[in-house]
Amino acid sequence: MAGTEEDAVAAADDALYVLTAVLLTPAKFPSVLGDDYPEACAALGLAPLADGYGLVLGQDGEGARWTVVIDDVSLVAVAIASWDCGMEYDLSPDERTVVAALPGWPLAVAVAAPGVPAPHDPGPEETDGPALRPPDTTAWGPAQRRLGADEIALQWALWREQIDDSEFAPAPEGAEAAGPGDGGAEDGGDAPAGHGGVRRVLAEVRAYVETPPPLGRVRSSFAAGDARTLRADGPGWSLVARTDDIAFVLLDDEPGEVLPVGRGPELPGLLEALDKMAVRPS
Repeated sequence: MAGTEEDAVAAADDALYVLTAVLLTPAKFPSVLGDDYPEACAALGLAPLADGYGLVLGQDGEGARWTVVIDDVSLVAVAIASWDCGMEYDLSPDERTVVAALPGWPLAVAVAAPGVPAPHDPGPEETDGPALRPPDTTAWGPAQRRLGADEIALQWALWREQIDDSEFAPAPEGAEAAGPGDGGAEDGGDAPAGHGGVRRVLAEVRAYVETPPPLGRVRSSFAAGDARTLRADGPGWSLVARTDDIAFVLLDDEPGEVLPVGRGPELPGLLEALDKMAVRPS
């Protein structure tokens, strides 16, 4: 969520009433904006700096939407952590940390500042180009697919309990596991009916281990116990997994489908290798 009504930073010679803030770093960025960190930065016209940015979303005194980009990542991280704990935090970046003041919002914001006009894009006389707009998630596509993967990572237990491990066929001795039906050695796990799309994803994920992809395409975050939550994305697909459990795959060409991938004999090693090369929050 966000700070209090009094939260404000100076931007473009006007007060910005802060509504929320997000991190844009290699390890944590709004995945709706892209499959990796450089792609997410490009969506905002920013260079992919190694240390990343903080994005402060708010309204000016006229109600116009603005996204203030700052390079004080730790300040935004502390503010977000405080808000998540239900604490107030006055997010007031020093003007020297402001990298850019971009018109519009790149993400959907469900709240508005009190006492100012309803949220609207700044007028053309105030900007040098079109205002930022959230990606279209009304129809299935890359943005919606990545949001779906976000939800699975956030609600892992809820999604996991819907999977009956007995549905995964055991692998013959000396062979890789495959789902009921076809599949085979290249599946690397119990894939649903040897699903061709899942096989392709697993092959591309293996390639990531050999040849590191763009920064942020593979990320590792905390999970229960000693496990890690892994997130990998690529052209047309997203994968979410726990290092001690199974994986889920979402595909652009399979609208709304969530495809589980069982452990099998290869998946544990693949997930371990991914975790070693993944970007982690500092």
